Amino acid sequence: MAKRVFLIVLDSFGIGAAPDAAAFGDEGTNTLGAIAAHKNFDTPNMAKLGLMNIDGVTAGAPVAEPCGAYARLQEQSQGKDTTIGHWEVAGVVSNHPLPTFPEGFPPELIEKYEKATGHKVLCNKPYSGTQVLKDYGEQALRENALIVYTSADSVFQVAAHEDMVPVAKLYEYCDIAREMLQGPWGVGRVIARPFLGSCADDFYRTTNRHDISLPPPRATMLDLLKAAGRDVIAVGKIFDIFDGKGVTEKIKTTGNTNGIAFTKALQTRDFEGLAFVNLVDFDMLYGHRRDVAGYAAAATEFDAFLGEFLPGMREDDVLMITADHGCDPSFTKTTDHTRECVPLLVYGPKLKQGVNLGTQVCFGTIAKTICDYLGVQADSLDGKSLLQEIEK
Repeated sequence: MAKRVFLIVLDSFGIGAAPDAAAFGDEGTNTLGAIAAHKNFDTPNMAKLGLMNIDGVTAGAPVAEPCGAYARLQEQSQGKDTTIGHWEVAGVVSNHPLPTFPEGFPPELIEKYEKATGHKVLCNKPYSGTQVLKDYGEQALRENALIVYTSADSVFQVAAHEDMVPVAKLYEYCDIAREMLQGPWGVGRVIARPFLGSCADDFYRTTNRHDISLPPPRATMLDLLKAAGRDVIAVGKIFDIFDGKGVTEKIKTTGNTNGIAFTKALQTRDFEGLAFVNLVDFDMLYGHRRDVAGYAAAATEFDAFLGEFLPGMREDDVLMITADHGCDPSFTKTTDHTRECVPLLVYGPKLKQGVNLGTQVCFGTIAKTICDYLGVQADSLDGKSLLQEIEK
């Protein structure tokens, strides 16, 4: 029977401050701790897999006999953003942080961008993605302007009203930005942020977001699997994060519920290789907006999916659940990502149960284990395989 791995990234699902959190200004952060105390949080299936048994987890109670293997993963890369986190999950550690622009982008870059697009640029500051529409959306409509903003992450975000700048044209403008943003300006992602509405009171971001990432600096797990003839199915923003490299099939989603539905459908399909899923709402809708109740409810929704998914796994299937960074919704110092350790839950009918894998330094542990399981040579990747510790 074909071997299939379902790797699901709960975007920003941290489990407590990393040892180097102080260097990032994130002491005391704990995404899981923040949501586990909320009445909306009900995750018996993740608990059964071993979530509360992970080293250092203080939320909830450990179960007596976990059915999965479990570990705490510590990021090795010098960053806490989506791009770097996913690259490390795929076996590539980033020793240098991607550039950020806490004072906004250089005037010469903005001037060049305005000339290339033919639109005036508004804002050019770090900003909340929802607040920026309230503060600049009406002016953008009046002046047919683009709203450019950033965050603590390495991103260049471009917001435009879909009635003024059609989505396809906004994507074109983001391609222009991506070409400009190289070298010292080489942000991790250029993000198209289309919006609709008539005024500041009702502007809202649509689901037509599109990320254009820097390509990974070298071959990742995705490239190695594809070269070996395995399927690499990218669900959600995985295709964008890896600039399409190593992907054999792309599935676009509109959020967690949609991504969960596609993952259910993939479980019924025949393929051999990896289904790599990102559930973005944890981060985008709840973490950054510091919405503890919404984050807790999203965890509960995902857990209910697990209750259906686990019994339907085939004999040679493996499920891995992890995250790419934290985004503690109770942390009010900033609205940005938080430097946290992340969980790794591993389950499969042919894998050992109740194995505490301890703390593993490097998210690339995931990539090495997946390649090992699928029989693909991966000496070039960072991390170490845990397969020998979890195979029966």
